[in-house]
Formats: sequence, structure tokens, C-alpha cells
Amino acid sequence: MLEEVERWLADRSWSAADRPLDQLLERKRAAGTTVSVVLPALDEEATVGEIVSVIRRDLIDGLSHPLVDELVVVDSGSTDRTAEVAAKAGARVVHRDEILPRLPALPGKGEVLWRSLLATRGDIVCFVDADLRDFSSAFVSGIVGPLLTDPGVEFVKAMYDRPLGNAPGQGGRVTELVARPLLNLHWPQLAGFVQPLGGEYAVRRSLLERLPFPVGYGVELGLLVDALHTVGLEALAQVDVGVRLHRHQDGQALGRMAAAIYRTALVRLSRGHHVRPELTQFERGPQGFVPRTYPVDTEERPPMAGIEEYAVRRVA
Repeated sequence: MLEEVERWLADRSWSAADRPLDQLLERKRAAGTTVSVVLPALDEEATVGEIVSVIRRDLIDGLSHPLVDELVVVDSGSTDRTAEVAAKAGARVVHRDEILPRLPALPGKGEVLWRSLLATRGDIVCFVDADLRDFSSAFVSGIVGPLLTDPGVEFVKAMYDRPLGNAPGQGGRVTELVARPLLNLHWPQLAGFVQPLGGEYAVRRSLLERLPFPVGYGVELGLLVDALHTVGLEALAQVDVGVRLHRHQDGQALGRMAAAIYRTALVRLSRGHHVRPELTQFERGPQGFVPRTYPVDTEERPPMAGIEEYAVRRVA
């Protein structure tokens, strides 16, 4: 590991317990900083309500000066009761297609995160996946904390244990097989991130609006790499929030995720380099193995700062 990264690990890796809630509320109130929490959601009725309820209970309701000013669920086309459950629990629910309607929406998580910048106003934007179980509000307060207490920090990722069933530490298979090797080989400054693909991270809006967003699974790696090049390693940090329990994908879904992440990395390594945007996987059928070919996300949204509607809103 680079000496620079060893120093960074010592200086920029914390625990959520390092910054008590009362300290964060005092700093937030003094600075006048606003915080938006965004949950991208697709068919998450089983978990989204509990996440929203915990955030409201611990970080909004009952506090004279809430830590979270905006709690938004962006629904990307759920066919279950996700929107209803989230609204009943106390979130503002916005449908992906209602945001920036002049641009037809593309499928993918990154698309939802990108559009959420137009649906929120907080100085700090905190993303939280909507499929978490046994959710703790430390997932929010922990990663928002450094941004409220250290003006030199601009991007904070959560780190945590990821069990796979009853096997501790065996989650994050795409991280270990794809993302971590790519980062260590090509962006060794990012080798210290425990969960580079984790969906829980908080970022200053002033940085997010300058970054392009891969529309699909590559969004986490893309944002992290581009943030490094934009603001430097010392502006990045990570916070230990404990254990992350969530729904795990099957092997073929992980393969599609890996392909999107690999493609995102290649684009950043060689802009304009041609990459075949397809992935063929195999399923056993009655007559043997059957090939199935899936498209790999190839679209990226430009920095939000260049979008006319966003600029008009800022002036207003």
C-alpha cells in the first residue's frame, strides 16, 4: 500500500461513534448547513418504510434542530407498494420520471441518483440504499458527520461488515473480485476504501454537481474515481457504521454488475476507447446451456451543473 494511503487511513477513517449526535447538531446549526437524504428505490416495500421511520425518529422528529432537513425516496418504477409505504412512513416520494421530464429516463441506479440532485436542495446529499435490514440511523449521521465538522472533507463513504448468510465478511463479492483489483491496479490511492461500491455515502452538493454519473451499477466506482481526480484524496474519507444487512443478488446479476463496473473503469482509463457494451451469460435449459446476452450500461449523465433546469433553479 502506498505510504500516502497508509497516512490517509490513519487520518481519514473514523467510527460513527467519534462524532456524537449533539456535536453534529451544534456544528450544523452554527454553520447553517442543510442535509438531504435520498433513498433510490425499486420494489423495496419490505424495507423502505423501516429505513424512513428510523431516520425520522432519530434524526428529524423530536429534535429542535433536525440533522436531516429533507428525506426523499426516488421511486424508479416500482410495481409494489414502495411509494405508498415510504410516504406513509414520512418520506417525500418523487417518481424518477417526474424529475427533468424533457430527458427520457434511462434504467439504472445512477440515473436515479443523478436526477435526485434536481429533486433536493441540501448542501450535503446523503445516499442510502433502500434494501437495508436492521437499519441504524448511524448510517446517516456517521457519514454526514465529517462533512459537518471538517471543511476539508467533501466525500464520505460508509464502511461496514457485509455477511453473506451466516458467513461473516463474505458479502461484497463484486467488490472483492472486480472493484478492489481495479482500484489497486489503476487507482492505488483509493486502495484504502473498505467498501468502494457501497451505496451509502454523503457528498457536498458543490462536488456532486460537477461529476458525471454513470447511469447504472458503475455509478459508485465512477463517482469515487472522479471525486479523487477532482478534489484529491485528502478530501475523501470513510466512516465505520457497523454491519450492513441487505438482499443479495444471484450470480448472474452479479456478473452484469461486474461488467458495468469494469466498463466504467475502462472509460475512465481511456476516454473514447471502444468497449463492447454487451455481456453474454449462460443458463441451463432442457437442451443444455443457453446463452443470454444483456446490454451493459453505456450511458453517462453529464455534471448536473451544466443542466439548464438546474442552473435556473440555482438563480431562483
